[in-house]
Order: sequence, then structure tokens, then C-alpha cells
Amino acid sequence: MEENMTPEINPADETEAVKAPPKKSRRSGRTDGRIDDDNTRTLKAKENLDQAEMVHDIHTEEVDADDVAKSSGSKKSGRRGKAMELELEKQKELAEDATQKYQRLLAEFENARQREAAQAGRMYDVGAKEVLEKLLPVVDNFERAMASIPPEDMDRPFENGVDRIYKQLMDTLNNIGVKPMDAVGKPFDPNLHNAVIHVDDESLGENVVAEEMQKGYMYKENVLRHSMVKVAN
Repeated sequence: MEENMTPEINPADETEAVKAPPKKSRRSGRTDGRIDDDNTRTLKAKENLDQAEMVHDIHTEEVDADDVAKSSGSKKSGRRGKAMELELEKQKELAEDATQKYQRLLAEFENARQREAAQAGRMYDVGAKEVLEKLLPVVDNFERAMASIPPEDMDRPFENGVDRIYKQLMDTLNNIGVKPMDAVGKPFDPNLHNAVIHVDDESLGENVVAEEMQKGYMYKENVLRHSMVKVAN
């Protein structure tokens, strides 16, 4: 017969085994406390992380909104700037056109003024020439009268008065621009002289004015009266 090898359990030992609570080591308690602390810190870190992410998201949304606003504002300002530049260029072109028109009108006015002044001067010279031509016979008569007075009688009051009047008249004509040609001894010029007699004179050169029979006069640059002359050789 086989022997029963199962060890016998003492009831008292079994009771003690049931009643005895499991022993907890101090190290195990400490470890569990540390785990709880770590879990708490983890939760707090997670909450802080979530809050930081929320703040970041809000800030990102605000930045995006600012960027959108700035982009929209920059586009509007860019369009306004281009419009202002176009308007400025347009105004510059208008100003240049107005300046050119003003300069052309000013030049035309200046040319017209000069033409008018030249024409008025010519008309004045024509009128003055007609009047001066009528005065030249008076000058001729004064000279004939002066030539007929003997030199010894020039100190007499009447003769002296005639001489003074003659000199005053010639000074006035000279100031106006009337001057005698004084053709004697000068080469004959058909534009200035009117030859009425030709003479032979070996003391004079060829085609030289030998005598002035009637004085010729110039008014400024124009011939007022041709000289009537004798031409030698």
C-alpha cells in the first residue's frame, strides 16, 4: 500500500496563516507615495501644457488676424499709393503742358510786341522824314542868308541873331538824327550822291566829288536827301 505523502497541516498553523495580514514594507509605501506625487505632477504638467497650448493657439489666431488685417491694409494702401502716383503723374503732365503753352504764348506775344514796335518805329520814321524833308529848304535859305553876310558884319545884332537861330536849328536836327553828308572829297556813291556835272581836275582822283552844289542829309540810316554834286574825272 502506497503511503500518503501529503504533509499534514496543523489547524493552529492554518489559523495563524489566515489571520496573519500581509506585511508591507516601508520601502513599498514610500514608493507608492512617490508614484502618487509623480502622477500629480504629471497631471499638473499636462494641465499647464494644455493651457500653454490654448494660449499659443489664441495668440496664433490673433497674429493671423493681425497679419490678415495688415495684408488687407497694405493692399488698400498700395492701391491708394498707385492711384496717387497716377494722379500725380497726370497733374505733372498737365502742368508741363500748361507751362509749354504759356512759354509759346509768351514768345508769340514778345515777337508780336517787337514787330509792333518795329512797325511803329518805321511809321514814325516815315512821318518824321516827310516833315524833315520840308524843313531842308528852310535850312538851305538860312545858309544862303549866312553866306551873303560879309564877315565884318557878323557882329551886328541882326546878323548875329540869324547866326544863332541857324546854329540852334542845326543842333536840333542833329539831336533828332539829321546830319549832313559832307560829300566833298569823297568817292562818288550813286546811293548817296546825285551827279549833275562832270569836271576835269588833275588835283583830284578819279570819280571823286569835287563840289557839293546842294547838301545832302541823312536821317539815321536813311537818305533824307541826295547830294547834288560835281564829279571830277
